[in-house]
Amino acid sequence: MRKACCILLAGALLGAGTVAADTLMVDSLGEARATADQRPTRGMTMGSVEARWGAPSSRGSAVGNPPITRWDYPGFAVVFEYDHVVHAVATPR
Repeated sequence: MRKACCILLAGALLGAGTVAADTLMVDSLGEARATADQRPTRGMTMGSVEARWGAPSSRGSAVGNPPITRWDYPGFAVVFEYDHVVHAVATPR
């Protein structure tokens, strides 16, 4: 009986630790920056990123092997390996 209660309590505590939330970041000028759900996700292609967010404000040249490329947009930057998104991070405006 005691063992079953401990297992139930442990399961409840582990389940309580998972929480999802949306965060809106606002810079010092009061402008909202892109949140994670407003940025490209890992695995998207260059073509799909450009189709959704338009042409980037700047495109870096491919560097290294495998080729790594950075595209900058207002509020976030996208890093590609070959032609797929590896990271998309918020940047200051």
